Amino acid sequence: METLKALYDYFPTSVFTGRSLVFISEDWRVELTEHQNSDFSKNSASCPVIRVKVFKRALNGEFLPGHYEDFQICPVGELAEQIERYIQAAIGKNIKEYDVDG
Repeated sequence: METLKALYDYFPTSVFTGRSLVFISEDWRVELTEHQNSDFSKNSASCPVIRVKVFKRALNGEFLPGHYEDFQICPVGELAEQIERYIQAAIGKNIKEYDVDG
């Protein structure tokens, strides 16, 4: 959770739910969750995995899961930059300037 809390500072338009960071608009929902590496052969101090899930609103109003990507970059600044680029490419919007009207 520490990495998600650090990412919260980089993305002021996100909402921290206690389990994830969420960006939501009329057409999109983007969710960031933190997972610890389950490979016990690696050092326990390794970077956590941040999973970025993208959902698109369907005609019926429900958010349908689209695609997701896992990021495992240790410097939080670089991690935030790469996540931001990924989300911008996926939804075509700058999430730092996201407005609730989509």
